[in-house]
Amino acid sequence: MKKILIALATAGLGLGGTLVATPATAGVRQAPEYTPPAPEWAQCAGLPAGIECASVTVPLDYDRPRGKTIKIAVSRLKATDTAHYQGAILFNPGGPGGSGLAYPAVMQGRLGAQLAAQYDLIGFDPRGVGASEPALSCDPHFFDPVRPDYVPSGPAEEAAWVKKMRGYAKACGQAHGDMLPNMTTVDAAKDMDQIRKALGQRQISYVGYSYGTYLGATYATMFPGNVRRLVLDSIVNPERVWYDANIDQNHAFESRAKDFFAWIAKYDSTYHLGTDGAATEKAYYAARARLKAEPAAGRVGPDELDDTFLSGGYLKSRWPRLADALAKYTAGDSAPLVDAYGLYGDSSGDDNGFAVYSAVECSDARWPRNWLTWHRDWWRSYRTAPFLTWGNAWYNAQCESWPVPGRTEVRINGWGVKNALLFQDTKDAATPYQGGVEMHRRFPTSRLVVMDGGGNHGLTGRGNACIDDIWKAYLTDGTLPANLPGPDVHCEPFPDPVPPAAATLRSAPTDDDWVPGER
Repeated sequence: MKKILIALATAGLGLGGTLVATPATAGVRQAPEYTPPAPEWAQCAGLPAGIECASVTVPLDYDRPRGKTIKIAVSRLKATDTAHYQGAILFNPGGPGGSGLAYPAVMQGRLGAQLAAQYDLIGFDPRGVGASEPALSCDPHFFDPVRPDYVPSGPAEEAAWVKKMRGYAKACGQAHGDMLPNMTTVDAAKDMDQIRKALGQRQISYVGYSYGTYLGATYATMFPGNVRRLVLDSIVNPERVWYDANIDQNHAFESRAKDFFAWIAKYDSTYHLGTDGAATEKAYYAARARLKAEPAAGRVGPDELDDTFLSGGYLKSRWPRLADALAKYTAGDSAPLVDAYGLYGDSSGDDNGFAVYSAVECSDARWPRNWLTWHRDWWRSYRTAPFLTWGNAWYNAQCESWPVPGRTEVRINGWGVKNALLFQDTKDAATPYQGGVEMHRRFPTSRLVVMDGGGNHGLTGRGNACIDDIWKAYLTDGTLPANLPGPDVHCEPFPDPVPPAAATLRSAPTDDDWVPGER
């Protein structure tokens, strides 16, 4: 997901019978044993005092453990409450491609000092990401503005985008030909187990957001006995990875965009864009057409507008800033829109996250290798979900010609896991609701906590008492809600935002703007 904002101030197996998940039944080939060297810890550069960093050396290819190695960057905030020590807890923010090194500081604030002190808080950059070595990059200027319109106006424009994405895939193969065959979620899960070994832990706890839920579920499928506590928040549907999951996103974001347009209309006295959702949606697409003809400040064209407003589908607290930017631009002032792009949409100058996203998703599962299939499916999706469809198509089209063909996805199976806690919003656009339902089915000892209609992506640690009390109780002593048919708990969301005073709209994002796995 295109941009991750962190404020430090702050796959289908039909289950049945009594099958128990083991590495063999999970359908994952087992590699020869490998033990990493002991990590050498030192104070992390650029992170708060007390957070240590190190590298864990792992095989590039686990089938050849004595061959080439790579380094996984790891961070640690050690437990201080030794009387109530609960071991290590790993965090993953999603992506794939998201950096987790800052997460000990982030999660210390979200867990609260008392609970955080009982764990070694562990962040890490998955293979290819950030401070891990080597870090993937195929074209650092791939997202530089202004790009061709996502929505093809005819066959020539569509063909140009196909050529662009095939070029990106080729560049990745040329830059990282040795890495690409070893960039699956299975590889990342094996790296996590090497981190466990390097930490000297018999078991680990894990909190994963967005794509991190799929990584955590894969780890639990492969190493069920090594899981102590497992939290999955905003859940990838393991039955839909990855081509179908992206088409599902198109329709979920369309629904969320319509909620946003209706919200703007509710405050027409503030924004003056129309008194119903259809009118405000029309204003958005009118702005998009203007930006195609004349990009704002030479930086914000139609794609950059789409990328910026996509962020509102992740977190509704962004709606006031986005609505203000649209209203001001419509009235002739583009500065708030350019500011919003800088905060939420600008991925120029660095493609590490996108390179890793591509390397993981394109090789994790099978993708159509014929553009005619994409053309048919994405134009069909566009007819009912125009807000995201073509931007999402081009975010994934490199997989059509990826140098490493996709594999058969992991059969996620949580029968061997003693317990797990799942969180899902019914209006989550990035990981639609059915993903939580399906993961709950595959982890029969899990509990599913549902937020009804909040529309946010990433639920834990945001101050909702219903969500956070359950989350913290589980991480404190393993307490789970009662096991009920369907979802086990329903939580009420925070109300929709109201337009704030204009003076607050240009302030920098707060911790509440943090979104896991945002693209």
